[in-house]
Amino acid sequence: MGRHLMGWYLAKPIRFDPVIISDAEGRIEGTFETALEDSGIYGQTVQVTGFHRGNCIGFVAVGSSAAGDRVVSYTGLLRHGKMETAWFVVADQALSAANEGDPARLKPLNWWRAVTTNVDTFARA
Repeated sequence: MGRHLMGWYLAKPIRFDPVIISDAEGRIEGTFETALEDSGIYGQTVQVTGFHRGNCIGFVAVGSSAAGDRVVSYTGLLRHGKMETAWFVVADQALSAANEGDPARLKPLNWWRAVTTNVDTFARA
């Protein structure tokens, strides 16, 4: 029998619903949505997969948009009614215009610019 992590929210409008943890296998499967309009996966429901053991948790989602493909991974702790994570987003491409007023085109990002990282704390709604 698995535990259900449904309705996890951040101070920002981001939601994991439902993320399902199977205690027997230590696997995480479910979906992820964000209401952050500046997110590269805004307006999408993307699949989440990962693993957990004890209070340690890690999962990943991949999405695509007009701004290119991206992957986000969360690694952290699930305890005391909250999920504290460090996250990494890696984007393959970004929209860029050569000059002001020119149409933007997708261009591959240099490795150093492709990665964004931060930390967040999620709590149940």
